[in-house]
Amino acid sequence: MTKQTPIILDSTRWFEIAAIFLTAIGKFIFMDGLNYRLFFETFAILFWIGYIFYRAKKQPGILYYWGFRTDNFKVVLKKVLPFGGLALVFFFVVGSWQGTLNLTWHIIPILITYPIWGIIQQFLIIGLFTGNLQHQTKIKLSNTLNIAITTVLFAAVHFPDKWLMLGTFFLAIIYSKLYLKERNLYVLGILHGWLGALFYYTIVNRDPFLEVFGKYL
Repeated sequence: MTKQTPIILDSTRWFEIAAIFLTAIGKFIFMDGLNYRLFFETFAILFWIGYIFYRAKKQPGILYYWGFRTDNFKVVLKKVLPFGGLALVFFFVVGSWQGTLNLTWHIIPILITYPIWGIIQQFLIIGLFTGNLQHQTKIKLSNTLNIAITTVLFAAVHFPDKWLMLGTFFLAIIYSKLYLKERNLYVLGILHGWLGALFYYTIVNRDPFLEVFGKYL
């Protein structure tokens, strides 16, 4: 980062971490338990976008600090593209082996919309959680321990789907390590959205389009 790290109170950092855990609890209740996926994702996206705008108005420079920046977009993209390419090969190989390839037209709207949810997820797990653990002053954590905690959290949020837990486990290792060096949420979030969409339709054998919109069609 080239800009100075903004002054953020530890109380604010821990408040944000607590809010992330509440969001995770909401996911288990409304998405997994009550099957209100569209409601929950819409509410979570709008709530956190509102928080982003609120903090940006109150504290200039916070967006850049969080990773909403474009100056290093190409640099970060070049670093994650090899991982993305290998992931795609893995998806199609495993999907073919399992017989779970399901590339219907449903994937098109998901590829368009899921990066938005991907950016929000990266903002919460990597931008706020990992970033706040890195710069809070009460507990000194090494980057290695920070990455380990983030990885476990991100995988746990996707319980009980074993494939999603495994995929997000490895994704979090690479993403959190890269974020601590480069801090760019756009690249990580967009790639997260596209890889996540393809992961559903190749390995997981689920159709997010029907899960979100099926009951309304």
